[in-house]
Amino acid sequence: MSPTRIALCAVLIAWPARGFTQQVVTRNPHGKLAEECAVCHSPEAWTPARISSSFDHAKKGFVLAGAHRQTACRSCHASLDFHDAARDCASCHRDVHRGELGTDCARCHTPRSFLDRSSMTRAHQLTRFPLTGTHITLDCESCHTPAAQGQMTFVNAPAECVECHLPQYQSAKNPDHAGGQYPRDCGQCHLTTVWASARFNHDATGFPLTGMHGAAACQQCHGDGIYAGKSHACVSCHLQDYNGTTNPVHASAGFPTSCETCHTTAGWTGASFNHTWFPVPHRTATQCSDCHLNTSNFSAFVCTNCHTQAQTDPHHTGVRGYIWNSANCYACHRSGRAG
Repeated sequence: MSPTRIALCAVLIAWPARGFTQQVVTRNPHGKLAEECAVCHSPEAWTPARISSSFDHAKKGFVLAGAHRQTACRSCHASLDFHDAARDCASCHRDVHRGELGTDCARCHTPRSFLDRSSMTRAHQLTRFPLTGTHITLDCESCHTPAAQGQMTFVNAPAECVECHLPQYQSAKNPDHAGGQYPRDCGQCHLTTVWASARFNHDATGFPLTGMHGAAACQQCHGDGIYAGKSHACVSCHLQDYNGTTNPVHASAGFPTSCETCHTTAGWTGASFNHTWFPVPHRTATQCSDCHLNTSNFSAFVCTNCHTQAQTDPHHTGVRGYIWNSANCYACHRSGRAG
């Protein structure tokens, strides 16, 4: 048997004066390791040790993979008695989680790199807060703020958006989230892919945004800070337009404030009033003021402003009772048509 194959080496020391030999036993510093010395040491020099590629660490019960393969032996084997090395991760890696997540580091980490996020992310998907969008790229401490010993950092961490995004909620002004008492469920409007360009589902409020309303900034309607219970009446936003309109003058003429009677969300201008039985535009009339000269009384109108006497007289030769005035025109032409 090769002397390098046994744990205990026998050294024969000769004592010629006494005529006999004495066997001195030297203990192997590596304990029960039964490998040939040549696996790690060379005849040229005992140190430094060089581990042969033929050495299979997996047979010792711990596979060297990833970063472990590049680690120096003494990083894990503080003692030369290699059998004393612990195999649990926490014996070498400081538990920054302070026992909250147990001692099985492999649940989240891989030997490729202690900062390898692949297993960590997969483990997080099994929690009540799966990581999506930008959340996947964040450092853990962005949400799991380090706390004093005994305070939970990972277990039972709040999953509500506002727990991390409260500063953005309080500083948002378009619209004013805090002043408008917006719900703190950020997920109603924001996505995890990007915080900006939030989208609020206005259709669920009872006032769907159509036409130009869809392009309006929130502040244009909610500049008063009122969101819940906001009036749906057009005039609540368009009163200034109503009061400022002069063709026709809405306010003095007593026009109804139900703007939708004439206007659409496609645009405030280009309103169309349904004259029902009297078609408009009528011939050359293009504006209300063409026929309704008195903007404070739209029940009054004139025909003779467009239909001159020189035009109408030749068409009424022999018509009994014909008189060129608006009242008589309307008496015969209630539909706005000739004949």
